[in-house]
Amino acid sequence: MYSKSPYLLFLMLFTFGYTSWASELMPQDTAIKVTKDIKWATPEGFDLTMDIYTPDRGKDAYPVIIMYHGGGWLINNKSIMDQSAAYLAKHGEYVVCNVNYRLLVDQQNTVKMNEIVEDALGAVLWVKAHIAEYGGDPSKIIVTGDSAGGHLATMVATQGHRLSANRFQGTNLGFQPSWLPEGKTADDIANEGGIAVQAAMISYGAFDMHASAKIGGFEKESNFFWVMGQAKPRGIFGNEINVEEHPEYYKAVSPIYNIVPHSEKDYPPMLFTVGEKDDLTTPASIQQYIGKLKEAGHDDLDYWVHEGRPHAFLDSGSNEFLGISFEKDAPPALDVMIAFLDKIFYAKK
Repeated sequence: MYSKSPYLLFLMLFTFGYTSWASELMPQDTAIKVTKDIKWATPEGFDLTMDIYTPDRGKDAYPVIIMYHGGGWLINNKSIMDQSAAYLAKHGEYVVCNVNYRLLVDQQNTVKMNEIVEDALGAVLWVKAHIAEYGGDPSKIIVTGDSAGGHLATMVATQGHRLSANRFQGTNLGFQPSWLPEGKTADDIANEGGIAVQAAMISYGAFDMHASAKIGGFEKESNFFWVMGQAKPRGIFGNEINVEEHPEYYKAVSPIYNIVPHSEKDYPPMLFTVGEKDDLTTPASIQQYIGKLKEAGHDDLDYWVHEGRPHAFLDSGSNEFLGISFEKDAPPALDVMIAFLDKIFYAKK
């Protein structure tokens, strides 16, 4: 997935090129209501928040998009997706939940990759329990994310059955969501069928954490995201676990190694998007994962290439170094997403 060249590119991106949209005012739009910084969980005392965008189209309830931001699991927060979230709520008929999750560098650089996945899973459970208060339909849930967020959305969409109160240890590499309904355990949720969503939209996602660590040097200083996250490179499962001696941990958080045959489990309809010139999560890597899904019998898959575009075309703001801006590059991709969802949730019967 990664090479030193993309790391350097992204260091330059965030050092020299990025113009933050967060410093600009939210465009005034009477068609959507935005509720900011809703605290949805506090794992180990660390507050997690989300913003909820609700369209005003006269409907009692709307399908719900849960969005996970990118940043290599080491940088950024939900603000990098502000404009994408607002666009989907404004131009589509969907409630959008723009979610913060823990980064590896949080909690004194001790967060583990499985805990990040658990945050993503917990956000879905919280949304299902509370989204009716914000005009959302808890029976119609979509997950989406770009880059690292695409990895999390894929894990939720395909691995929501792998829940366990045993907290990802030993031979039991299941996940305990960071938020659980009152009176229920992770095992209770698993016995009820796990966490299911009705659609997924994956933008230039990452699917192989094992290869990223073993071949791509994710845990090493050559990964400049650690520099940008102002943290010392380390193992993503702590100092006691490494990719050479414990490959099963890395594979357990890699969607590409955990595809369940269609005969055993249905996956939701999935849309994959990628930039033609993306050299961080390449079109070839996306096609490889799609190919493995098809080999397992999953065929409700759409694929769209953003011609001439690099990585990060959904980010808020603009980047002169990459030559991208939200206004120019994101809307075509977001329109494809809305059309994909409309076929599922608003097609005429």
